[in-house]
Order: sequence, then structure tokens, then C-alpha cells
Amino acid sequence: MRIALGVSYNGQAYNGWQSQPSGNTVQDQLEAALGRFATHEVSTICAGRTDAGVHGTMQVVHFDTPLERVPFSWVRGTNTFLPPDIAVQWAQPVPDAFHSRACAIARRYAYVLLQSPVRPSVEAGRVGWVFHELDGAAMQQAADMLLGEHDFTSFRASACQAKSPIKTVRRIHITRRGTASIEHDSAATAASAGPHHFAPCYWRFEFEANAFLHHMIRNIMGCLIAVGQGLRSPEWMRDVLAARSRDAAAPTFSPDGLYFLGPVYEKEWGLPERTAAYDWLP
Repeated sequence: MRIALGVSYNGQAYNGWQSQPSGNTVQDQLEAALGRFATHEVSTICAGRTDAGVHGTMQVVHFDTPLERVPFSWVRGTNTFLPPDIAVQWAQPVPDAFHSRACAIARRYAYVLLQSPVRPSVEAGRVGWVFHELDGAAMQQAADMLLGEHDFTSFRASACQAKSPIKTVRRIHITRRGTASIEHDSAATAASAGPHHFAPCYWRFEFEANAFLHHMIRNIMGCLIAVGQGLRSPEWMRDVLAARSRDAAAPTFSPDGLYFLGPVYEKEWGLPERTAAYDWLP
């Protein structure tokens, strides 16, 4: 029997998704818990690997087992043996033809960014941070230049193992929650407050593509923030893309605010499209 699972996790404590000799990865923790519940060794395949510090709201994995259990028993039973920052959200039997990675037609990520004069505290490790005000319209204009099929070499990490840098970006959507400025009683008050006196807010950047390169979103984020801060024009994004050189882009941004929202499958597989955590993010 082949089983698909939807798994959510806080990636702060782990060295990414993929199994490592240290055992300190999300895959290692999940497979150990599945093995204890199933009482046999379990090997999983995921829809998309995530780096150290990156979170997942609905990673999808599949595995094969000789056991027959009702779907929710895989949820409760596995979660019994998982640490509190990893949880199986749903389980579902799937045909043998289903493959969590090969059957995915797209993948979705979100980056949550705190714009504030003060660094994050309760959100530490869960959001990226900038201490300058950002121009949302300029960032969206720059992001739109990345839509469609392109060679994304400029946004590719040197350690990337993808066979091709050509990917198709279907959607980049930028929204803001909270106010981005403060009304001052007088010009004198505003002047004395300094250039970084503004109300905190959150930005949510949503990405969807057929697939992503290693560090691709974090490298795009570095460029979008440079545009948002006025350091570069929106048109600069087109130049970075055309350069096909990592040296042309901004430095890689922090992993803290990056969330794997999950893969997209054809409706015929009948798998859930989101979990509650998808909507919990700012």
C-alpha cells in the first residue's frame, strides 16, 4: 500500500529536510517516527526539499508499507513519536502510480518579512527582517518581470543540483499587513524621530512555479528588497535575469521567513491543497 502524508514543520532546529548522517533533519525525524509506529523501516520521498531553517506548512511525502491502517491512524500514531515542531496533518492512501515529487505540477512558497525599526523577538526565526520602509508597488513591478519561462541562473546557488536552470514562474504576489507609516503631530517631531521611525508591518511574498532552483527564492528576495528600498530600479530585475550570472544579483537573503506551502497536484489524485497553517501566516 502506498500512503501520502501532508507534513508541517518549524525548520529552525533542523539541518533542512533531506536525511543526513547527523540525523538532525526533518526527514530523519519523520522516518524514525513512522518506523516506530509501523514497526518496520520506512523510507519517504518528498515533493520538495527545504534548506536549514526553512519551514513547511504542507510538505507532501509518500512511502510504501505492507500495513493496512485507517488513514487517520497514520496521523495520530506517527505524531505520537514526532517532536512538537513537526506534525503530520493528513494521511491518504494513493495509487502506486502516485509519486510525491514526479506528480507535482507546481510548488508554492511564501516568504514572510517583518518591516520594523526593531528586530523580531517572538517571531525570531519565523520571519525575515528589514529596518527600512519598502515600496510594494516597485517590488511587484520587479517581480512581474520574472513571470514565465526563463533561465534563472542568476538566482541559482553554486551547489544547485538541478539539471536545468530553466523554470516557469507562474505567480509572485506581494501583500502587506499593517500600516507602513506613522502620522506625526508636527514636522519637528518627524524630523527628530529620524529616518527609521515608522510603524512595523508584515509583507507576504507568495511564489508559485513548476520547480525552484537551490536558493532561488532567497536570491530573488534579496533583489526584491533592494528594489523595495530604492537601491535599485524595478527594471534592474530584468537585467539581473538576462545576465545569467549569480554575481549580477543581490546577496542571498535569510531563510528565516521562508515557508514551503506545498506542491500542486492534478485534481484526480484527490489530495488536500492546503492546511490551516497556510492561512495562519501573516
